[in-house]
Amino acid sequence: MPAARLPLSQRPALLNMTHVEKAFGGSVVALKDMSLTVNEGDFVSLLGPSGCGKSTVLRLISGLLHTTSGTISWAGGQGTDDLGVVFQEPTLMPWATAAQNVWLPFRLRGQSFASAEAEIADALRLVGLDHFHDAYPRALSGGMKMRVAIARAMVTKPRLILMDEPFAALDEITRFKLNDDLLELKEKIGCTVIFVTHSVFESVFLSDRIMVMAARPGRVIHELTVPAPYPRDDVFRTSAEYAAHCRAASDALHDAMGEAA
Repeated sequence: MPAARLPLSQRPALLNMTHVEKAFGGSVVALKDMSLTVNEGDFVSLLGPSGCGKSTVLRLISGLLHTTSGTISWAGGQGTDDLGVVFQEPTLMPWATAAQNVWLPFRLRGQSFASAEAEIADALRLVGLDHFHDAYPRALSGGMKMRVAIARAMVTKPRLILMDEPFAALDEITRFKLNDDLLELKEKIGCTVIFVTHSVFESVFLSDRIMVMAARPGRVIHELTVPAPYPRDDVFRTSAEYAAHCRAASDALHDAMGEAA
């Protein structure tokens, strides 16, 4: 059975952050005593006020930054070669087509476009852009550019995808649609997701676990679970259960905004 379909308590661990601290310049402490366990198949949201270190957590997990102290360990010893990353901006190469942008992870591995073309086409099809294979970023809407970025992150079928507020700049209708599509894609490729957001509503709709972080310095102070089954849709968005989870997350976020070390 895929890990995502197991009860939360039965999923095997994928990675652990243990008492992690990250300081910049020796004086600005972004994270302190940050501990987090992510299991196979989880959809984990990091929810917290601006400046609480959510993006720093993703950069540490991805290997773009190194911890000042504490440890990040991966089950089975695998690490940053088995993940995809989606940033807040699509960060597409403007001189390259959608397909060439999705090719980038293969290109970095030394694999030719021709040898990866089937996987690239499949990834674009999964994000609904199978007719935009040869389109350049300038011809795509904001939502379509983000779909290309998601296709690029998932094309190698990584075990873990890190997403740093990827839908924050989009209008609400597009954001809702991409939330729906993201859950469908996660189910299809069977990955784990760590998702950074400021939105209570988005975190509840997407996640089975929400980590609420306090600022100054950043650390997890509340963990909430959303046991509603997947797939989730507009019926869930308008349900009393969804509203109750949103209230709980909002209360936890309000508490986090009042926390300081």
